[in-house]
Amino acid sequence: MAQRTLKGRVAIVGIGETHYYKHGQSPDAEFKLALQAVLRACADAGLDPRHIDGFASYGDDRSEATRLASALGLPRLRSATMQWGGGGGGCCAAVANGAAAIATGQADCVVVFRSLNQGQYGRFGQSAGSGTISGERAYLVPYGVISPPQRFAMRIQRYMHEHGIRQEALRAIALASYHHAQANPRAVMHGKPLDAEKYDASRWIAEPLHLFDCCMENDGAAALILMDAQRAADCAQKPVYLLGAAAGSGPRFGSFAHNSIEYASGNFGTVAPDLYRMAGVEPKDVGVVQAYDSFTGGVLMALAEHGFFPPEAANDFLVLDNLVAKGGRLPLNTSGGNLAECYVHGFELVLEAVRQVRGTSSNQAARNDVALVVGGPMVSPASNLLLGSRDALGETPR
Repeated sequence: MAQRTLKGRVAIVGIGETHYYKHGQSPDAEFKLALQAVLRACADAGLDPRHIDGFASYGDDRSEATRLASALGLPRLRSATMQWGGGGGGCCAAVANGAAAIATGQADCVVVFRSLNQGQYGRFGQSAGSGTISGERAYLVPYGVISPPQRFAMRIQRYMHEHGIRQEALRAIALASYHHAQANPRAVMHGKPLDAEKYDASRWIAEPLHLFDCCMENDGAAALILMDAQRAADCAQKPVYLLGAAAGSGPRFGSFAHNSIEYASGNFGTVAPDLYRMAGVEPKDVGVVQAYDSFTGGVLMALAEHGFFPPEAANDFLVLDNLVAKGGRLPLNTSGGNLAECYVHGFELVLEAVRQVRGTSSNQAARNDVALVVGGPMVSPASNLLLGSRDALGETPR
């Protein structure tokens, strides 16, 4: 039986994004933002939008596929997928779902996207104040744990305690994101540098998370276009190939009562091995990482669980010089990430990985043939993605 894999079968041929705004400041409706990103991705690929026949997204995106198809004048819609659960942890899984539709002949040209206007609809994940709670919140709210920083800080604090990790490791992750944002004119924090003194002086949100350990709240949209790898060469841009993709969760990770077997975890213990197995690469082959940084502690866990260092070595590895594009051992979040570029629930990280492989990033890594994207540490399900050049593929696209 032929090996079941996405490796070498699908390529990203276009990327597009809107201007990124602070929360509530977009002048355009969420649906219009989605359309702008899709059309810019088509222009980037040199592709007529009417070739699109599929959409994929995550996090219950409100810009529905049928409505997008009508607005774009598509002759037909063949595939429409939505990744369940995990919030921004679905950013990589949405790409995998779109790629699977192409690899199995259910679509020929799929747009994967995320659109967000919180000024129009309210802040993502905020309670409507109905007076009743259920699910995970029923175990948290009675004790005053009402926000994501509070909820995730507990996992991070436990992880740092178990492995002797100092605050400086989290600080280095934040500094790297802000450092890269200063060379990226798209970044909301462009022109607003961060140094160690400012980080240390910032207020606590929920220990061990300072203000600058937490992502921004933004409006905007981002999109990419997937096609069969053999057809990708006909597009305007250098194809970026899928090497591997994975999504899922460890045992009982999403248990409502916060009593999972591996509580202090980013939830990549089972997902990372699946990714590397499909891609046929190892951590040493990865040249640059875009890691979902809603909170710096999740990045710390994710990097360790993807094999870049053992947890006990985090203090030595996670220093600013190791994480910057120029000369770093493992360039991290080279567009500024969720902390300093924009927080469109992680999808902007996928676009930056594409730019790295193309060689067009504003903070180009020295090794860019293999780029890792990590989606949503500490959520369930989480997901990840490995993208690469044709050289990294090591074979003729199938």
